[in-house]
Formats: sequence, structure tokens, C-alpha cells
Amino acid sequence: MKVLALAHAFPQHAADPIGSFVLRLAVALRGQGIETRVIAPMAPGLAPREAIEGVEVRRFRYAPASRETLAYRGDLREQVRRPSGMLKLASFLVAEYVVAARAAAEFRPDLVHAHWVLPSGPVGLALAGLRRVPLVTTSHGTDVRLARASRIAGRVFAEVVRGAAAATTVSSWLAREAAELVPDAAPVVAPMPVLPDLFQPGGTREPHRLLFVGKLNAQKGIGVLLEALTRMQARPTLEVVMGVGSVREPTETLARSLGVADRLRWVPLLSQRELVRRYQEATALVAPFVGEGLSLVSIEAQLCETPVVGFASGGLTDIVVPERTGLLVPPGDAGALARALDQLLARPDQGAEWGREGRRHALDAFGPDAAARRYADLYREVIARA
Repeated sequence: MKVLALAHAFPQHAADPIGSFVLRLAVALRGQGIETRVIAPMAPGLAPREAIEGVEVRRFRYAPASRETLAYRGDLREQVRRPSGMLKLASFLVAEYVVAARAAAEFRPDLVHAHWVLPSGPVGLALAGLRRVPLVTTSHGTDVRLARASRIAGRVFAEVVRGAAAATTVSSWLAREAAELVPDAAPVVAPMPVLPDLFQPGGTREPHRLLFVGKLNAQKGIGVLLEALTRMQARPTLEVVMGVGSVREPTETLARSLGVADRLRWVPLLSQRELVRRYQEATALVAPFVGEGLSLVSIEAQLCETPVVGFASGGLTDIVVPERTGLLVPPGDAGALARALDQLLARPDQGAEWGREGRRHALDAFGPDAAARRYADLYREVIARA
């Protein structure tokens, strides 16, 4: 079987964490006898055509190099709110379709898979119609938020989902969100795979050391986390690994005003391999995310036997089993988050047993073989129907 995948975020090299789950799925699907080729946007220093871990990727130009800013920066939603961003998005979609159509003519895929209903879903729908093959879409979270923020985006989202042979989401929460946007849809929950061989326990775990990995914005909850630090009885340190598109100064200013700046360690965006040591050394990962599609960083932490404390929101409810792999508290409640962190740090093992159980849970739910089987079965089903 041949699958042509469309993604506006895809690793720029083997160690790049951006969109790495799309690559992980393509690699895992080889074990099911499925070959995947990927269409992704260009970025500085990249080749128009290359192979990463044996997966061929073709990249398309959609603007002069200095203006190709929609991908890999984590702010697509903010950009397309401006007229200049909308024009750039139109150019993006046309360029993606042209390159994808050429690749499809050569590759002859049995199926098109659009990762993120927005922005690549319309291209996937048109391409699937051109090739007379089924379309499968996957919502990862940002597409649903974009659909909720704009009436036009919401209509496009609904049209693509209705036109697809199958719509998937990476968490049960996202499935419910997508069903609210498209009531006659029946999204299938199919998480992306992770790397259990890379993310493993090891090293020496430091007591009273918390870890945050994500973009410094309200959706990721960094401000609520800093407030929680001020309410804790314990005085842990917090390592902040800044996600793509982060601006450090506002968060640093807030930390100083709250009196916790001396307990923070700042770390720039890391590769997945570099993140492993951070997970292994932390007492716990703090995930105060709201409306997160799945939270792969939480799964990566669990694979490293690091317990997770976060908000009962989004995909985290599929990942964290309270009192077994970590703790979940009401979204946005800094006091409850502080109490949960104190509870974990007060345990004799500081959550070590929860961490061990977390790895077992992550392997069962998000291992590459399990993810590949789910998608392979879905592909075969929709091809058989077609």
C-alpha cells in the first residue's frame, strides 16, 4: 500500500522534534507493509527532495525564502488573522497542491492522509478527488482551535471532514471537540506513535526538580505554573524548556514579579535526544496545558518513568491516570496545581512508582506498533469501502 501524507509541520532533520510524530508514523507503518511519502513546506537550508530515516519528503516553496514563515514557527494561527497572512496561506495551499499532484502522479498512492485538517485538509480533499482515492484526515489540536476561532475556518474544517473517507483525532477530547464542530461526523481516536527506544528511564533523578516543556503562552499555562510555585509549601526548582516560537522576556518578568525567578532554569528548544536527559533527571513533568490535542511531551516523560502533574484538560485525560501515573487537577486552578505538586513531592519515593507505571501505560497505549496497526487497519478499511 502507498500513502501520500500532507503536513505543514515535519522534521527538518532526523533529530528535529517539530512534527516528529508524522515521521514516526511513517516509519512504523513500514512494518505493516505501507510506504509513505510526505509533502511538507520548505524552510531555509532544506532540499526540495530528501529522505529522512528512509521516508521520502518533498518540500514546496510558497513565497520568497525570507517570507516563508507559516511553518515551523508555531504561530500560523496568529499569522493568518492578518490580510498578509491570508494571502500567504493562499499561496501556501496552491503550492502544496501543485507539488503534491506531481508527486502523486509519480507515486500513485492508494490513499491521501492530511495531517491537520487545517491547513492541508482542502489540498488533501482536492488531491484525493483528482486521484480518485480515499482521504484520511487527522486532527492534532491546532486545527480544531483555528476552526473554533474563525467562522470561515470552521466551515472549511467541516467540509473537509465530511468529504474525508475517515476522520481521526489523536485524543478522545479532540474527538469530542471535532464532533461539536461537525455533528454528523464520527471521528476515530488514533494517537500518534512515540519512540520507546529513545525515551527510556536512566540516569540519576534529582529530588524537588520540576520540568516544563512547551511554548511560553497562556494555552500551555506557564503563568499559572509560576503562580502555583508561589503557593507551594515545598520550594522546588523549575527547568523551563522553551518550545518553538517562545518569547522569554514576558515570562521572565512575571517570574521576577512573583519572586520565583531565582528558582527557574531556562533552556532553549532541544532535540528529542537532548530532551531525554531532562526527563530522566526531573522529579516530575508539570503539564498545565489547556486544550492540548494530545501532549506528546507528557508521553515522552512517562516513557522515561517521569510522573506527570497537569490539568484535566485535552489529551492529558487520555495520558495521565490519576494516582497511578501522576495527578490531574481542574484546569487553570493554580492552588490545586500547587497542592498536587506538594502531594507528589511529599511522597517517600517522590512519585517514582507512578513513573514506572507511566511507562507501562504509555507503551500499551502509544507504542509505535500499536499506532501503526490502528492506522493500517483504518487505511485498509477505507480502501476496501472505496
